[in-house]
Amino acid sequence: MHELHSDRMSGAETRAASGLALVFAFRMLGMFMVLPVLATYGMDLAGATPALIGLAIGAYGLTQAVLQIPFGVISDRIGRRPVIYVGLLIFAAGAVLAAQADSIWGVIAGRVLQGAGAISAAVMALLSDLTREQHRTKAMAMIGMSIGVSFAVAMVVGPLLTRAFGLHGLFWATAGMALLGLLVVAAFVPRAASHLQHRESGVARQALLPTLRHPDLLRLDLGIFVLHAILMASFVALPLSLVQEAGLPKEQHWWVYLTALLVGFFGMVPFIIYGEKKRQMKRVLLGAVSVLLLCELFFWRFGNSLDALVIGTVVFFTAFNLLEASLPSLISKVSPAGGKGTAMGVYSTSQFLGAALGGILGGWLMQHGGLDSVFLGCAALCALWLVFAVTMREPPYVTSLRLPLPPAAAQDGGLAGRISQLPGVTDAMVVAEEAALYIKVDSEQLDRTSIEREINAAPAC
Repeated sequence: MHELHSDRMSGAETRAASGLALVFAFRMLGMFMVLPVLATYGMDLAGATPALIGLAIGAYGLTQAVLQIPFGVISDRIGRRPVIYVGLLIFAAGAVLAAQADSIWGVIAGRVLQGAGAISAAVMALLSDLTREQHRTKAMAMIGMSIGVSFAVAMVVGPLLTRAFGLHGLFWATAGMALLGLLVVAAFVPRAASHLQHRESGVARQALLPTLRHPDLLRLDLGIFVLHAILMASFVALPLSLVQEAGLPKEQHWWVYLTALLVGFFGMVPFIIYGEKKRQMKRVLLGAVSVLLLCELFFWRFGNSLDALVIGTVVFFTAFNLLEASLPSLISKVSPAGGKGTAMGVYSTSQFLGAALGGILGGWLMQHGGLDSVFLGCAALCALWLVFAVTMREPPYVTSLRLPLPPAAAQDGGLAGRISQLPGVTDAMVVAEEAALYIKVDSEQLDRTSIEREINAAPAC
């Protein structure tokens, strides 16, 4: 009988999950540490203008968006580790290029090269190779937590490192973290016995077109696009506001971000619990987008004192953290059985495109209209998102599962239909070449023994 119930993660699985989470954390630290400092320290670079500072902030998103899915496909063919090694070396090379640059164009070139080290899909695929089904969600949650923590740390450590060693030193530290991540993969992460073809952690070509035609998935893709566009554009304007409007020296900005992220992290938790427990995620989403819109208008109208900027930043990051945590969960709920990996691939590409556009747009608005135009531009993007989000249906409160099948069950053409009729199952799909069953289930209604019974009742070939 196939065992659906989970037990403890093995030592190898724990090493794989924690090691790959560290790789993600090092890479995200390197990517995000420049956000709170580039708009202030970057103006000392030769040729720097607000528009080019914005381009430097968002440039990594362009190459990341273009190369992320192709790198994942290549990892299916030549192996996960070679792609991860090459990606981290490319990322380190980009950081070295930026560290040696004396002009803004050199920093832009380095950021573009950093983004070309697009290893996210390959890392998630390797995680799938190294973990059993019942632990994969837990392992992916560890990576999700590492990304969130690294963003928070980057907002604080970036200003402190730059204060101590300058912008060049910050990029050298970024290169060192990329090489440290490479060592973690080589020495700490176990080696996989085989490559797992897995539709929950990789892009399936057959699922790509349906994903691009799915109205609610497209609304969520627009959401993450706008969220990261607003983030990057805001970091063109917020650091300058703290200096120019509030008179806070750039060396002291770290405490503003630390306060905002700590309060924002704990502030979002009750809303996440409310949305999930009361099944009101759409209401939570709309509320958070509305708060973001009001924050940008607040920055525009009242952002001329330190107290106002700190309060606005705290509320901004509360709403941002809430949306950053909620949107991937909504993608998982809304995507069809067997389509989560593809939906997440499109979602991530949208996120990086949003980061690129946000940096470029924020810099352009800053150069041509000043701080106020950046905040008003971000408010307009929030309003656009709100218009589309209002029309979204309440998401189904379901979980995605992938269950390996015995040979007889994998060839049973009627299995998916019978499984989908069971209480608590909203969608089911059998992928014979993977010998796997993908299902969407409502955990409050699911009867696991009935699924096991159907799987084991499949007629012998």
